[in-house]
Amino acid sequence: MIIKISNLSDGVHNFDFEEKINTIELGEPFYNSFKSKVKLDKLHDQIIVDVSSEFKVKFECDRCGKVYRTKLKSDYQMVYLMNEPPAETDSLNVSYLSRDAVKIDISSDVREYALLSIPMKKLCKAKCKGLCPNCGKDLNKEQCSCKNDEIDPRWKPLIDLKDKLNLN
Repeated sequence: MIIKISNLSDGVHNFDFEEKINTIELGEPFYNSFKSKVKLDKLHDQIIVDVSSEFKVKFECDRCGKVYRTKLKSDYQMVYLMNEPPAETDSLNVSYLSRDAVKIDISSDVREYALLSIPMKKLCKAKCKGLCPNCGKDLNKEQCSCKNDEIDPRWKPLIDLKDKLNLN
């Protein structure tokens, strides 16, 4: 995903990319292709790049184990300064280009932000009920007949405290 900047005039420029996942070295859970919309704002000594990408992914639900497909979105902004880099910089979204740079390659940034967009908890739907811990039935499809009366003895002190606070 290379953007040629050498002949661009100052101002806002828009680019659309649609490429296969393997072009940015992504594999599972990503599949097929992805789309990125790039808004590049070129100024005299800096370039501001806003990137919005959409990826197709296939996950296994963390609660019920069902395989489902969804889309992930990733948005980020990168600032390219055209001067000498300082000794240290704390900003992750600032890069430095030489004044004679002719292109910007955003492939690695798109890849990194795609990986960051993967949720920690993957759910087929927000209200997924999961599986019964006793019989293994999918609680999204049917109700099980297991009894939930038995309480783990490790929770007994907290339940006692809750009951005590409710009485006062």
